[in-house]
Amino acid sequence: MRPFWLTFLCLMIFGMAGCGRKSSGQIVGASPVAQSPSPSLVANTIQSPRPSASPSQAQSPQTSQRSLLDLSRMENNVQPAVFWITVFDSSGKLLRTETAFFISGEGRFITTAHAIEGGVNAVAKMADGRIYNVSGVLGASTTLDLAVLQADVKYVPFLTLNKNPSLETDRPVGVVGSGLAGTDGAPRDVTISTKQSDRLEIAGPVSSNSIGSPVVSENGEVVGVVTSAGEKATVRPASGVDSLLVRIASDAKPRWAGTPQPAVTPTPHPTPKPRLLYAPAPSFPPGMSQSGASGTGRFRLTFDARGNVTNVQVVKSTGNPYFDSSAIQTLRQWKSAPSQGWSFVVPVTFQTR
Repeated sequence: MRPFWLTFLCLMIFGMAGCGRKSSGQIVGASPVAQSPSPSLVANTIQSPRPSASPSQAQSPQTSQRSLLDLSRMENNVQPAVFWITVFDSSGKLLRTETAFFISGEGRFITTAHAIEGGVNAVAKMADGRIYNVSGVLGASTTLDLAVLQADVKYVPFLTLNKNPSLETDRPVGVVGSGLAGTDGAPRDVTISTKQSDRLEIAGPVSSNSIGSPVVSENGEVVGVVTSAGEKATVRPASGVDSLLVRIASDAKPRWAGTPQPAVTPTPHPTPKPRLLYAPAPSFPPGMSQSGASGTGRFRLTFDARGNVTNVQVVKSTGNPYFDSSAIQTLRQWKSAPSQGWSFVVPVTFQTR
């Protein structure tokens, strides 16, 4: 027979062993949240992207910056202010067409200086089909190859200049051309490769159709103007545009370089008013006086210094080509006293009594 103390000791050892098995069973059946991660869960976690990725996995600054260029947004917000300027010479011959963009809602816009060279007239062609007359040049710089012009508009979409942009090399920027240029005008991202005080170079092919186009930042502000095309296109910074703008007087009037300006010559004595010496009235064309037809027109006469009529211009037609022809033939015979040359408008009425 076993001693009592030995039996009691065996019971205690058995109880402790049983408790240990029960505790082990609770851990196996516990929720996965309370357990240590299994090897498969750890592997999945490593494969998932995390902000604390190693330097080899992190995005480069250039990739991060490129994600800021929303080309679709540029197409909607920037491209409507970009257009084509078509320039003509004094004979009406087409000289060239180049890209330009508005910088004010009242029609002030930017293009290159060589775009307007030799021009005396131009029109602005919008991608939506609208055409505006260009009244003239406000300022130009051949050194910068930039020009500021004025279009005859009431209100147009325009872009804002960023006069002091942070333009470090390798920074992505957008080039936005006119919608009339097709794929050449579509917004695209390029990279600043070289930076100097008065010009930039961008890496990436730029077509000749993009000369004059704005170069914009990720928020659509103008940071430069394309002035040459190629694999390494030249860009004038917006600071150059601003230096040209500050030289334009607040009351400056747009004009074309090829159009003469009226000379103001002081005269010691008032010029006598020109007077007519011979002014016959136009007569009815043959066969028209009996028809009861009538009409009133206005004609501008220009006299030379000797008093001869050099030009008769129809300001308002009489509504009858026979009346207009008779009036022009008669008015060409008018004479005035010698003068410095002058012109005036004559009303002519044909009416049977």
